[in-house]
Amino acid sequence: MTALEELSALVTRFEDGQQQHSALWEKLPVTPETNRAAAVLMLFGVLDNIPAESGRPIAPADLDVLLLERAHTLDDHPGQVAFPGGSVDPEDESVVAAALREAVEETGLDSSGVRVLGVIPELGLIRSNFRVTPVLAWWDAPSPIRVVDYAESAQVFRVPVRDLLDPVNRVTATISRFGRTYTSPGFTVNGVLVWGFTGMVLSGLFDELGWTVPWDKDKLHDIDL
Repeated sequence: MTALEELSALVTRFEDGQQQHSALWEKLPVTPETNRAAAVLMLFGVLDNIPAESGRPIAPADLDVLLLERAHTLDDHPGQVAFPGGSVDPEDESVVAAALREAVEETGLDSSGVRVLGVIPELGLIRSNFRVTPVLAWWDAPSPIRVVDYAESAQVFRVPVRDLLDPVNRVTATISRFGRTYTSPGFTVNGVLVWGFTGMVLSGLFDELGWTVPWDKDKLHDIDL
């Protein structure tokens, strides 16, 4: 199966009730406290003209995913890497419409070239009380992307999936706060660390698809915020 076929099949399994959240995604439960609706766009497509750094044949060499780095001046999650997305506004017809609107506002992409494959059941982001719907999509006709507002984003970029899956680039991100240590899967790519909610969603997706390559979970990357 191609990457597109595998992503489509995953959505179908969720829709048919044949797929449950992975063990990792179970750590992002929807609770009464996660009562703010949000959506993110998980946009995969054929790699742009920047090749993967990893030469390991662990994923299609021409597959990438769209991410952005949040501005370091933001009050919430400054400098963190995220999928395009945000709150579902009253005028949004659906979570899909919200994810596409936010992606256009944040990255300048042309949504007419995006094929929505479907949605993944909601995940909870307890710290900010969001219940987040990941919208899985395929970039049929990639368009130029850019930082639309530098007050919101530091950079917008497409990262090769092969680089994300390479065990060399995988770490366990750790952060200590108020006497407790929190961990999440992490990816060191494009000069940034993908961790937290985005790291858990990506890692869980790769697990669901059977794409994960064994990696050293004892390789720690300390975060100092």
